[in-house]
Amino acid sequence: AKPTPEEVQGWAQSFDKLMKSPAGRNVFREFLRTEYSEENMLFWLACEELKTECNKHTIDEKARIIYEDYISILSPKEVSLDSRVREVINRKMQEPSSHTFDDAQLQIYTLMHRDSYPRFLNSAIYKSLLQSVSHSSSES
Repeated sequence: AKPTPEEVQGWAQSFDKLMKSPAGRNVFREFLRTEYSEENMLFWLACEELKTECNKHTIDEKARIIYEDYISILSPKEVSLDSRVREVINRKMQEPSSHTFDDAQLQIYTLMHRDSYPRFLNSAIYKSLLQSVSHSSSES
């Protein structure tokens, strides 16, 4: 579904609005790919998915995959976290829960909000989308 002009304009008002919108996340992820930081969005989405899990076995499995994909220093998709958060995760990985990565997820969310989001609003990707939805709505 194509986002409405109001929705696209709303993304400029708040990062939370952008992240709550599936279309917004897709466009932002496309932008992050151009900045070589798409792993931040992928990690955030993986954490969101983990939070919906109830099955202990599935939680263990998904937590391990998230750890290997985004936390491990050996991973090409490693996200940027401070040492305190890494230590917390390393402790929690002995008994993973659906909230094992909450601190890390918040740190990455804040990073995207502070660093990538302002650049996204000035990007060609966002501006051309804004133009195309505004243009198509004025024709109808």
